Order: sequence, then C-alpha cells, then structure tokens
Amino acid sequence: MNNYGGELRGRLVAPSVLSADFLRLGAQLAAMPNADMIHLDVMDGHFVPNLSLGLPILEALRRFDAKLVIDCHLMIDNPLQYAEKFALAGANIVTVHVEAASAPELRKVFAEIRAAGAAAGLSLKPGTPVTALFPYLAEVGVALVMAVEPGFGGQSFQNSALEKIRALREFADVNKLNCKIEVDGGINPETAAKCRSAGADILVAGNYVFGSGDLSAAIENIRGA
Repeated sequence: MNNYGGELRGRLVAPSVLSADFLRLGAQLAAMPNADMIHLDVMDGHFVPNLSLGLPILEALRRFDAKLVIDCHLMIDNPLQYAEKFALAGANIVTVHVEAASAPELRKVFAEIRAAGAAAGLSLKPGTPVTALFPYLAEVGVALVMAVEPGFGGQSFQNSALEKIRALREFADVNKLNCKIEVDGGINPETAAKCRSAGADILVAGNYVFGSGDLSAAIENIRGA
C-alpha cells in the first residue's frame, strides 16, 4: 500500500513540479517540508499539446522520500495503458481525465488504481461541463478541476472554475461522498482564497511556488490564514 491514507482535509497545497528547476529539484523539495503533497503532471503530446514528466520522474521522487505523498495527473489519451503503472510505481493519487475514455474504461481504470494501492482521481478540462464528473464521484477520492487549459504552466486562472468547484462541493456534500475537490491552474494567494471559499480542498500551485525566493513561505501564502 502507498502512504496515502485517503483522508484529505481542507487547505492542502500541492506544489506542481512541472514548474520546478530540475537541476535543483531535490534541494527545492527539501526547502518546502510544509507541502502536503507533490503534484506530478504527465502529458503525452496527444491529449494535450505538450510532452512532460513520466515514470522515471515519479520513481525518482519516490526514492527521494518514501513518505512523500505524490499526486499524479495523467493528461493522456490511453489511461488504461498507464494508470496502473503509475500507481504501482509509487503514486498515492492517480488522476485521469473524463474526456480520455469511455465510462466502462474509466471504471476499469479506477479499479486498477485502487487495486494497486492508490486513490483514483478524475479531472475535466475547462470546456467540459462539470456534470460529466457526477456519475463517477462515488468511485473516486479526488475530483480535479482544471482552471486553465491543460498542457502548459503559467496561464491565468479562469473564474468559470469557481462554479464547477461549488457544484462539486454541493453534489459531494448532499450525497455524503468522501471525494475531495482539487483545483489546478493559475493558483496564487488571491485565486486560492476564491477556490477555498468555493469549497476546494486541494490547491495545486506551480509557478507561484517555484518562482518564489522562499518556497515554504509561498506555500503558506497559498494555504491562507
């Protein structure tokens, strides 16, 4: 089993290593012991127009710290081919996209992720209605709202994400679901506060954290008072 225990509570901050300096990644990770988890963006160049981090980076993160909570976001066309591999390689949370597979395939992916000892997550692009996630929320531990078009860091936060967060929060609360709401894209102290008010549990921040001179302080700025 991975170290992830399934109990994610509010104000959690997940720095995204997509924005890290890979020549100094170990030092940067050591400089932010207050991070609740590390977010790993995996892109295949097909589902999104960019290529990024894969299994070797995940394995290196796991070797760096066996207790690190690693949150993998798979922005890929064929989650059935890879999701289980990321869970087995040490990811604590493996999130796939609702747009990337059929309903039967998604449910098979969730089962494989859970069987490998990780929590399953489900994400959606900004143009996808939030209702697309509702049929699956009882089967996943995390619902990830993209507040930017997935593929590249440094984009501006889209306020339409806030309505999606509110809708997910209401649906999860009404149906008594233990599904945590995560938001990724354009997160800084101002947008983080809006996301918390809307009901988000986990805030993914890349450029704001890794572009700061003090990574630990940047995380606390995102977390808020």
